[in-house]
Amino acid sequence: MNRRDRLIGIALALLNRYETAQSLAAKFEVSTRTIKRDMQTLAELGVPVYAETGPSGGYRIMEGYKLPPLQLEPREALTLLFSLKAMQAYADTPFNRERWTVMDKIVGILPADTLAQVTPLLSRFGIDVPPRSYTAPLLEQLMAHTASAHNVTALYRSQSGRKPVELQPKRIYAANGFWYCEAYSYTHGEERLFRVDRFETVERSDPQGEASPAASPRRARALAKAETAAAVPVRVRLTYRGMILTEQDAHIGELIRQTGDDEWEVAFDCPQAEWEWAVRFFFAMGPEAEVLEPARLREELRRIAEEQCKRYAD
Repeated sequence: MNRRDRLIGIALALLNRYETAQSLAAKFEVSTRTIKRDMQTLAELGVPVYAETGPSGGYRIMEGYKLPPLQLEPREALTLLFSLKAMQAYADTPFNRERWTVMDKIVGILPADTLAQVTPLLSRFGIDVPPRSYTAPLLEQLMAHTASAHNVTALYRSQSGRKPVELQPKRIYAANGFWYCEAYSYTHGEERLFRVDRFETVERSDPQGEASPAASPRRARALAKAETAAAVPVRVRLTYRGMILTEQDAHIGELIRQTGDDEWEVAFDCPQAEWEWAVRFFFAMGPEAEVLEPARLREELRRIAEEQCKRYAD
């Protein structure tokens, strides 16, 4: 990034929030000394930059200041269009209308030479999202509760049936063509992952102004249960294909390490509530994975394999 683009980027950041020299240096991958020189340059150009001391202080641009209209650089335009193209692959989003119109608006304001540079690149790489057919009508409502740190009571449809759950949503994200909600479940006494399209109702459950997730005896007991539940250490040897399959898992995919030319391992602590998932996951991988520990998991996989052998013996 050249200095002109960095100065524009710094100005845009300071219009929205306080930034320290250290935080700006990390974002733009330069030294704090360079950032301080940039601040001096912005001031000389007439940008009203000021600094505030204290834990929540930093640099900021005076309220009411407006930057002149900006032109997108080719790589900036590519970044926007690439992200929007990936979003279009999702069957349902909280931005159904906007995701189709914003790309046309961006393309419409790009200079012809910038568009000529971006279009060939955009057509040759992308993010692979499996095609899905579903609706998530409560996605926006759940996003609002998550952003406001509200507890919710929901009716959730899982493999075992429909069940009311009491949750503290932590994060909403998109992966594998679905929308997911990471939440602390007071019903189960642990953190769990929920598919957003499987929520049938979502209602705020905490009183206005409630600050503590352990405000009720029930929640306090749930938190205590979660703290005392022991996780099981799991270690698995993987082939190349096994590594590829495991890498796609949102929770353990980043824990893989290579141990030989064509051999990998994944090691993680498996919560008791996810034990059945671990059994199904590694059994489905067949010869692409070998559980090294614990012995309990090896025995469970052997038992299921013997049942499968009997089923097909006839």
